[in-house]
Amino acid sequence: MSTALLARVKDEYGALCERLPASVVGTERRRSALERLCEQGLPATREENWRYTNLRVLERARFAPALTPTEAIADLPAPLEGVARYVFVDGILCASPQVAPDAGIAVSSLRTAPTAAMRECPSVAALPEARLALLNDVFATDAAAIRVQSSAGTQRVELVFIACAAAQVGASYPRVQVTLEPGARLALVERHLSTGDVANLVNCAVQIDLAEGSQLTHYRLQQTGSRTAWFDTLEATLAKDARYELLAVSTGGLTARSSVHVRLAGSGAEVALATAALGDRLQSQDTFALTEHLAPRTRTEQTFRGIASGRARVAFNGKVVVREAARATDSRQSLRGLLAGPEAEIDLRPQLEIYTDEVRCAHGATAGMLDETMLFYLLSRGLSPEVAQRLLKWAFLEDVVSRIELPDLRRRIELEIAGQMSEGASLKELLG
Repeated sequence: MSTALLARVKDEYGALCERLPASVVGTERRRSALERLCEQGLPATREENWRYTNLRVLERARFAPALTPTEAIADLPAPLEGVARYVFVDGILCASPQVAPDAGIAVSSLRTAPTAAMRECPSVAALPEARLALLNDVFATDAAAIRVQSSAGTQRVELVFIACAAAQVGASYPRVQVTLEPGARLALVERHLSTGDVANLVNCAVQIDLAEGSQLTHYRLQQTGSRTAWFDTLEATLAKDARYELLAVSTGGLTARSSVHVRLAGSGAEVALATAALGDRLQSQDTFALTEHLAPRTRTEQTFRGIASGRARVAFNGKVVVREAARATDSRQSLRGLLAGPEAEIDLRPQLEIYTDEVRCAHGATAGMLDETMLFYLLSRGLSPEVAQRLLKWAFLEDVVSRIELPDLRRRIELEIAGQMSEGASLKELLG
C-alpha cells in the first residue's frame, strides 16, 4: 500500500509543483521533503507507534491541496472577546481579524510573503512519528507566522482552520510557526473545524520556538466533522527558563492522530501537557507525545484523560527521555482512560528512558470502567443511573478542561464535549 500511495504523492506533486507558493516552502525544500518521504515511507499500522491509528483513509484521499482560496465561511463560532482571530479555509488565509492584535506581536500569512520564512526542523524530520510533516512540507499552500516581542503583557491570538474540500478533491494543510522572543508571553487558541457532511483529509504541521524566559499557553481544539481524517505534527523547542503549556481537546474526526515532540533544550525549561480525548461510534483518537530533556533542572508534566464509547478506540503514548546532561530532571505522567462501552478500547502507554542520575521521575496509567463506588454514592443521593453516569464522565474529563484559563473558551469546550456524548442534550441541561 505504501509504495502505491507514494507513487501517487509523486505524481500529484509533479502535476502542480510550479503552482505551489515558494514563500511558504521553498522549491528545494519541497523536493527534499518528497525524497525523504519516499525513502522513509508513509506510516503503517504494523509500526508500534502507529498501530492504533486508522490509516486506511489515506487510500481513498487525494494528497494534492486545494489551491484556490475559498470565500470566508459565514457560520463560524463567535469570536472570543478581545482576541484577534485569523481564519484559514483549506489551509489558506481568507479572513483577517476585526480586532487588531496588540503592539509587539506580528501575525502574517506566508502565502503573500516575498521570501520563504519557515525554518527547517531536522529534529522533526528525523522522527519516524513525524513523517507526515514531510507531506505538509511538500504540499503546504499557506502558513500562519506569529512572532511576539518581549512584552510586559500577554498577547492573545486565535487561529481557526476550516476544512471544506472533500478528500477526493483536495487535502488541507494547515501550517503554523510560532516564535517568542526572550521574555515574551502568548496565549494561542488553535481551532480545527470542517464544514458539511463530506470526508476531509487534514494534515497539520506546527513549529514552536520559545526563547529564554518566554511563556506560551497553547489551546488546541480538534472539532472536525464525523468523516474527517485529521493528522497533526507539532514540534516545540524551549530555551532556558521557557515555559510551554499545551492543553489539547480532541472530540471530532473519524480518525485523529497527533504527534507531539517537545525538546527542553535550556536549563530550567518546563512543559505541561494536558490532553482530553472523547471517542464515540467508530472514532479513532490517537496521540503520541515525546518529551526530551536535554538540559539540567527541566520539568515535564503529562496528563491524559480519555473516554471511549460505542466501538471507538482512544490511545495515548506518552514517552519521556532524559538525556545524559539533564540532571535534576522532574517528570510526572498521569494517564487515565475510561471505557464506556462493551466494544470500546482504551490503550495507554507511559514510557520512561533515563540516561543520567539525580532525577525524579514518576508515571502511572489506569484504564477501566466507571467507578462503582462513586456511582453507588450518587445513586444513593437520589440521582438516576443515567444522570449519575453522565456526571462521572464529566468529572473525569474536567481534570483537563478545568485548566483552561479563558472562561469563555472553557465554557464552549464544555458544551462541545457535552454535545459529543451520547447523552448530550440532557448533559447540556445539567450544565445550565
